[in-house]
Amino acid sequence: MYLSPFINALEDSKAKNIKAIDIHELTTIANHFLIASGTSATHIKSITDKLIEKISENGLKPLRVEGYNHARWILLDYGDVIIHIFHEEDREYYGLERLWQDGKPVEL
Repeated sequence: MYLSPFINALEDSKAKNIKAIDIHELTTIANHFLIASGTSATHIKSITDKLIEKISENGLKPLRVEGYNHARWILLDYGDVIIHIFHEEDREYYGLERLWQDGKPVEL
């Protein structure tokens, strides 16, 4: 599965509550969302840095990174895969899993 490198990088960086949603039948913006949480701005930046480093070893670089300076919700766009790394409180507030509930959960 092409999500494995992303999931492994999130797990290696101690991201919490990792979820994957298949959204390819709902939108053309991506095929999958990966959603994970961190406990602080430092933790969220660390998750992001380690993920970018690990994935770049496979020759992939994000097309766009948003939210890094504030580190409450960082979005990494890898084309077919969009990764959302939230502060735990913000993840609950924005509820992406609820907003994209018509997508198919992916077994990790």
